[in-house]
Formats: sequence, C-alpha cells, structure tokens
Amino acid sequence: MIPITLTVNGRRVEATVEPRTHLADFLREQQRLTGTHLGCEQGVCGACTILLDGVPARACLAFAVACDGAEIRTVEGFDGDPLMARLREAFSAEHALQCGFCTPGMLISAYDLIRRLPEADEARIRRELSGNLCRCTGYVGIVAAVQRVLAEVPKAATAPSPAAEASPSARADTPLWGKIKTALGAKPKA
Repeated sequence: MIPITLTVNGRRVEATVEPRTHLADFLREQQRLTGTHLGCEQGVCGACTILLDGVPARACLAFAVACDGAEIRTVEGFDGDPLMARLREAFSAEHALQCGFCTPGMLISAYDLIRRLPEADEARIRRELSGNLCRCTGYVGIVAAVQRVLAEVPKAATAPSPAAEASPSARADTPLWGKIKTALGAKPKA
C-alpha cells in the first residue's frame, strides 16, 4: 500500500492505495464519487472523464499513485459553478441525455470545451466531443446544448485556466504527467 495525498473537489484527501488502483476505482470505491462512470475501462468511451490539474483526463487510465499531489475535480465538484449550472440546464432543455451514463464525462468535456474555445462552431464542438461516446442521443441534443451555452455565456466567463490553455505537448512535460509515464513504465527524460 502506498500513501497518497490529493485534492478532490477542493478537499484534501489522504489515503493509502495499492499501486495498481486506477484513479476511477479510487474515486468510486474509496471516495464514493460515483459520478465517475466506468464504461470501457480502456480510455475510449470518456465516461470516466474528470479534470486532473484542470485538464480533462480519463480516470480509468491513470493510476491513483501517479496522481499523488494532483487536484482532481469530478462531476460532483461543480456545485455552485455557474458555467456547469448552465450546461446542466441546457442538457436538460435540449434533451441531451437519455440513459445518463455518458453524461458526467460529457458535461466535463463540454465544460472544458466552452472554457477553451468560446468561439467554437458546430464542427469544432463535434470534434472536441468525439472522445466521449453516447449510445442513446445521436449527439444532436448534446451539440445543441453546448451551442446554447456558448451563445449565452459571456466570453469573459469562459477564460481558460493556464493548465487548460497548455497544449497537449506542453502538458506532457508537467511533473504529474511525468509521474504517470513513470508509473506506466516509460523511461524519464535525461
């Protein structure tokens, strides 16, 4: 067992985990944050999408020990967030959910999209959400919900955080991603 310390939804969490425990399992089983859904468990479906240090990540692919010191935000951690409140309202109004299994990951991905790309058109929205699979809706309502929020939210409210603004290649060199790569067996850069 390995001790870890995380900030989960704004709260400091200290725990011990086995090295093989995935972040999604840790969040669901030890923290009781069941909004992080497990679908494919291979990083394909997006149901387990969370914000990891402000950047969307698949919780089923990250080991909890590799996230030691990280800030995690799950779908439960958005109470009182005006942008997420608008997204939730728009998802309901646009019939963007049916069974709801993809919804937590879809909401977090849409939240990130709106903050990073306030000028996104329909094609870009579809491209950005293509990593989140939905078997029920056909995406029409989901795209309409994101478009609705983009049209309603003042652009100043969507300013991205520095972590979200970083390009994927820049994020790959952060200490957290270095830990994740090391935990997965990649050799550190010399």
